[in-house]
Amino acid sequence: MDNDTPKEGKYIYGIIRNSNNIDFGPIGIGKRNDSVYGVVYKDICAVVSSSPIIQYEVRRANMIAHQKVLEEVMKQFNVLPVRFSTISPHDNDDAIIRILSEDYVRLDDLLTKMKGKKELGLKVMAEEKKIYENIIQKYDNIRSLRDKLINQPSDKIHYQRVKIGEMVAEALKKEIESYKKQILDILSPVADDVKITDNYGNLMILNAAFLIKEVNEPVFDAAVNDLDQKYGDMMTFKYVGTLPPYNFVNLSINTKGV
Repeated sequence: MDNDTPKEGKYIYGIIRNSNNIDFGPIGIGKRNDSVYGVVYKDICAVVSSSPIIQYEVRRANMIAHQKVLEEVMKQFNVLPVRFSTISPHDNDDAIIRILSEDYVRLDDLLTKMKGKKELGLKVMAEEKKIYENIIQKYDNIRSLRDKLINQPSDKIHYQRVKIGEMVAEALKKEIESYKKQILDILSPVADDVKITDNYGNLMILNAAFLIKEVNEPVFDAAVNDLDQKYGDMMTFKYVGTLPPYNFVNLSINTKGV
């Protein structure tokens, strides 16, 4: 091995409840097709693969490779996702076992808390044309001002048009908040936890992750479906199921000194 070749370590993807030998196949991050397998300590298990000791760039190909491993693991286990590009600096399983042993109480507790739960994502976007039509119908002051200006020459009504624009923007903000509250009032009681991310763009109503017990998933699915039926002509629901609980577990593993 020449000096430019990085040393080998073990990339850690996640932690599962498992006490048996397990192999997930040659799906490791990077382009080497390293085998992804479990390293067991007592009844907990780190999902790892061999990897050069490098800082993986936060780019699409690497993030997808990391996520694909977790999705494969999730077919059989609840998983605690470990922070992207966490690498043990030793090319052996003993160092991983030391990490699990030193952090056992915390990992055991987190696995117990997350047992039988999964993350579901929901993005709700307002349909631009429909929501503006709704505002015009609902707000008499906006509609009457607009009606007064319809046949006026545009060079004479610049101020009034700016005023209408401001009134519509304020009404849109109010409507978005109202719809967001209505949706959360229905979905939050079914969830164990909710993380709401900032909206991007003024037409986004909700961008949220829900931590759901698997037994409650059909109830949650039905609630989302009912909302889609109710509001489907005015908003688009993008529902993403069965994700590792990224928004509820951000697991940082200390790989130094072990």
